[in-house]
Amino acid sequence: MQTYQGGCHCGTVRYEATTNLETVISCNCSHCSKRGLLPTFVTPDRFRLLSGEDALEDYQFNRKVIHHLRCRHCGIESFARGKAPDGSEMIAVNARCLDGIDIDGLKLTPFNGRDA
Repeated sequence: MQTYQGGCHCGTVRYEATTNLETVISCNCSHCSKRGLLPTFVTPDRFRLLSGEDALEDYQFNRKVIHHLRCRHCGIESFARGKAPDGSEMIAVNARCLDGIDIDGLKLTPFNGRDA
């Protein structure tokens, strides 16, 4: 496990997330594919919002179980909040928004969200 810092494009939203980046999802649903999201999931105790809570806008679609949070200044969704299939709280951190990550070095796990 390692603690990474990350955030949105303009720097208003900043956070820390502790993860091993072993599972980074490449989802083919319309939202993830059009926005280029590569989520990795952490429990709330491994996530700390450092700044920008007042700049977050919530977007929900489909079953409305995930709160896609984007910065109202730059429009970047650097993380989302929701529930895992077992009902536990989770944070989906966009690996593309973590500082210093080599995306090409990650092993992506395909997920068929289009048909889920």
